[in-house]
Amino acid sequence: MEVSRILIVRLGAMGDILHAMPAVASLKAAFPQASIAWAVHPKWRDLLEGGGLADEIIFVDRRSYSSVRAAASALRREPFAFAVDLQGLTQSALIATLARTRRVYGFRVTQVREKAASLLYSDPVETHSTHVVDMNLEIAAAAGASNLVIEFPLPPGRAEGTLPSGPFVLASPFAGWTSKQWPLENYAVLARRLRHELGAPLVLNGAPPHEAALRTVSSAEVHISSVAGLIDATRRAAAILGVDSGPLHLGAALRRPGVGLFGPTDPARNGPYSSTFTVIRAPGAQTTYNRGEEIHPSMRAIGPDQVFTALSSRL
Repeated sequence: MEVSRILIVRLGAMGDILHAMPAVASLKAAFPQASIAWAVHPKWRDLLEGGGLADEIIFVDRRSYSSVRAAASALRREPFAFAVDLQGLTQSALIATLARTRRVYGFRVTQVREKAASLLYSDPVETHSTHVVDMNLEIAAAAGASNLVIEFPLPPGRAEGTLPSGPFVLASPFAGWTSKQWPLENYAVLARRLRHELGAPLVLNGAPPHEAALRTVSSAEVHISSVAGLIDATRRAAAILGVDSGPLHLGAALRRPGVGLFGPTDPARNGPYSSTFTVIRAPGAQTTYNRGEEIHPSMRAIGPDQVFTALSSRL
């Protein structure tokens, strides 16, 4: 089968896009002559533009009629050898089937969040791995990637705001689910110890809506950035501290040393995909994946002194 174009569907979010990159890199290595098109939400363009992984980026924002119309036109313009849906939602499956192709790979019905999605795949794949990165790699293998590669091709990012000139620890306290967050007051305790005992300031990164909350954390510095600014700051940091959210997985993708804090989500499935990270999870923490609006008790059970010790070994 001649493979000239491949469609990847992974609309978001940051961590999920990062976890899809090795699968896409494996397909690119298997079909070097093929053009890779990636359907993604425009919010995450800075993760893909300039990284060399996608030859074409198709932006899809379902809240914008003009975006949906432009995406539909791009999907129908030329045929694809096959499409790969790594999201497993009805929306993403519909995008894949809208493309000019008869073959759509995705997860089997028992492994997708929305069961209807799997019914739209011509080639549903049952994966047996634990970590999401490895599950995605199994889909790539089913689509023809015989030699799997673990690569996270990312753009260089863009310098934004002010960062310390010397070594610093970068943390992004907020996550899509409040239940996965670590209490802000713990960052203040940690910031004091890092500065006084190791001479390393703690820099708290966030988007503009987070700025007011971040500035309540005493002894820490604040860095407000776009995704491109976060990539640059992550590359420059001496170490990363993160919860189960995109910035943590960005640090792992860039192979920065760091510490990941986990509670209601399972690090075996969703943890940092890098040996450069130490994972802390409170004993007895139960995996729930409930999108809670309160910080989970298992996250509160992780103390700042424990985190300081783990970071010290990585600095």
